[in-house]
Amino acid sequence: MTSPRPGRYARPVSPRKPPELSFESWIEQQIRDAQREGLFDALPGAGRPQQTDDAADPLWWAKDLLRRERVDALPPALAIRRAVERALEALPTIPDEARVRELLGRLDAEIRRLNATSIGGPATTQAPLDVETLVATWRRTRKEQSTP
Repeated sequence: MTSPRPGRYARPVSPRKPPELSFESWIEQQIRDAQREGLFDALPGAGRPQQTDDAADPLWWAKDLLRRERVDALPPALAIRRAVERALEALPTIPDEARVRELLGRLDAEIRRLNATSIGGPATTQAPLDVETLVATWRRTRKEQSTP
């Protein structure tokens, strides 16, 4: 009984393992047959080393997938801390006070909502933002940058 596999490299599904072969021998035979048929030729990434930070890490492939797909899978308490860090780093690049206030206001509202409702994952320890102090710091920084 054979049925085609979906995809570019369609080939019949292998029959059941012959009883006289070990699983290892049977699998090796299937690999050799596929190589002979050219099914491994021109695969994406062929001839290039895999990009891994730590080859000894058994979850390197999952980490690579998350990085490639730009998946951010943090619990809410940690995600909000990352959002605060990114926002504070970006403040000097924002040219207008209204946008600074809008960004900080939205972020502060999210912090307060998480602090009031978060029940799963690590405890939320992010304090609400002092928007007025941050805006004053932003103004001071902008003034210092524009003064020769």
